[in-house]
Amino acid sequence: MAATIGLDAIRELMRRYLDEDGDKKTIIAEGPSLEEALNSAAVQLDSSVGRLEYNILEKGQSGILGLGRKAWKISAYESSGKQKVELQQEDSFHTEIDLQIEAHTAKKDVDGQCYVRLAIDGALLKITSPEGKGKKATEKRAIEKLHARAIRDFDERLVSDTVREASGEWVIVGSFIANPSADALLAVDVGSQEMDAKVILTPPQAGGCDLSKDVILAYLRNNRVVFGVLEDVLQSLEDSPKYKEPVTVALGQKPYNGEDAKIKFLFETDRSKINLEEKNGRVDYKELNLVQNVVEGQVLARKMEAEQGVAGRTVTGKLLPSKNGKDIPLPLGKNVHASEDGLSVIADVNGEAIYLNNKINVETVYTINGNIDLKTGNQFFLGTIIIVGNVEDGFSVKATGNIEVRGNVGRAELSAEGDIIVHQGITGKGSGTATAGKSVWAKFIENAKIVAGENVIVSASIINSDIIAEKRIVCTGQKQAAIIGGRYMACEEINAKTVGSPTGGAETILEVGSDPKSKIKLDELEAKQKVLLRRMEELDKNIYTMNETKRQRKGLPEDKQAVLNELVQNRNEMKEELSGLKSESESIHAYLNNLKTHGKVSVSGRIYPGTEIVIRDIREKIKNEYKALTFYLENAMIKTTRYEEFDPDILKKGGGDAN
Repeated sequence: MAATIGLDAIRELMRRYLDEDGDKKTIIAEGPSLEEALNSAAVQLDSSVGRLEYNILEKGQSGILGLGRKAWKISAYESSGKQKVELQQEDSFHTEIDLQIEAHTAKKDVDGQCYVRLAIDGALLKITSPEGKGKKATEKRAIEKLHARAIRDFDERLVSDTVREASGEWVIVGSFIANPSADALLAVDVGSQEMDAKVILTPPQAGGCDLSKDVILAYLRNNRVVFGVLEDVLQSLEDSPKYKEPVTVALGQKPYNGEDAKIKFLFETDRSKINLEEKNGRVDYKELNLVQNVVEGQVLARKMEAEQGVAGRTVTGKLLPSKNGKDIPLPLGKNVHASEDGLSVIADVNGEAIYLNNKINVETVYTINGNIDLKTGNQFFLGTIIIVGNVEDGFSVKATGNIEVRGNVGRAELSAEGDIIVHQGITGKGSGTATAGKSVWAKFIENAKIVAGENVIVSASIINSDIIAEKRIVCTGQKQAAIIGGRYMACEEINAKTVGSPTGGAETILEVGSDPKSKIKLDELEAKQKVLLRRMEELDKNIYTMNETKRQRKGLPEDKQAVLNELVQNRNEMKEELSGLKSESESIHAYLNNLKTHGKVSVSGRIYPGTEIVIRDIREKIKNEYKALTFYLENAMIKTTRYEEFDPDILKKGGGDAN
């Protein structure tokens, strides 16, 4: 039975849809088939076929052999629930924001539902189909819903058909006496940052209409909410309204800042990592295998380009700017080039890949198949040198990469910016030296001076040598591994199997806990200060004598006065120099005192009397023989504890890169 609709109700509905209807654009499209006509309409409306609503104006005919053919003709417009809203910002930025949010959810067992809504057209019923193993909606439930809304005047047969079809569409099944003043009300609240919008619905009174999804959407747009509308929430509010509680119906989109460009290295850039071989569960220090070789044409690194930022939007459509990721140049160094696309670093030659000073370099390897002697002379190479034989007395080998000696090193000079690896031993004979920017590896060291930027690793013994290591000195591996005689300085640790000699002999000094280079510099400064003080004392005596002579004789000859003036000037210069030395010493003292590393000395076997241990500034002379102890500093005192087992993994953090 049809319901009587008042003029006021019609005007109210027209006001609600005014904004929405004003945006509709209807066009006429033609095509040899309905599908092609729809495609033509979609192009004209800058939309997709799925978003179109259309009416067929003229049905087409295919005809016979081309005769009697007639095109399909339709009128079409975008569906109001799925239309696009065009926004224009002050910066003339145009964008189309799709208000339709498709929700893809996994299939679940959902019962069919009954929904009742009162609209200006009458009492509407919607029945949804069940999903999965859900139960179907029943006619009884539909009638109960209608009764709950005080709808008595409805077509029972139409209700039955609607329940059976369960099309999910609203169907007018009855009527009621409308009272526009009793319609449901809607309030919109946009968040302070305009990143969300909420609505609060007030329920209709007797005879009042419910709010439809389209009406809520139009109301949001009238309140400038045009972006991020949650249409599934609007549909839920149409089907099962929630009254007197805020419901989020739109969410803004935060801006996304693009990631900076990155370099993905295809070789190991941390040259402190090594690949030691193990035999019977123990590290074999003889098999170092430290060189990392690359070949011509090999890709060494790839650049991941910077990402573009994605602008955000408030629910009112305001643009939230984003930042693009920062670009970085390829780290091109020596003997490499960029690929055609500018995103890869490729080796030009065979050699060793090194990442140094933020550049990728390929250091070529120079192999000498013999000894360093009179036939070869001294060697200097911008790369890595491999010496298959020995380095004889009196020769020098210098390299900007590594130095690897397969034989022995005599009273020679080795200097490398990388590692120095000696497969046999170093016999310095009192003046041989080896200086490495990284680590020094050898089977044994005798009567030599060694300086390493990281570690000194010896598998047999160290005798009467002067060794400085920025990190550790390790002498362990064989039964006779021992440190006997000499001075040994390391910042973090000295670890040996045996220290000193049971028969006494040369003094053995082990120093840890300080920066060795700074400690040596401090010793040099203090030695200079002592020399200056002695010289100043002598000058003071001479100046005093000449001043006394001048006082007694009431003057000095011109030549004597010139000597006195020179002595005073020299003393003032020495005083100024002494002040500078003291200031520098105090600075180094402060630096050493602030070092967090206290250092330790660990001896797995025996440590003999006569050995001196220095931890920071605390010294202790070993007076008795001890076994399996670790010496450490606590409360300004050197104390001992049970030997702390040496961790072979430490070596994996401190090797070089040569074979």
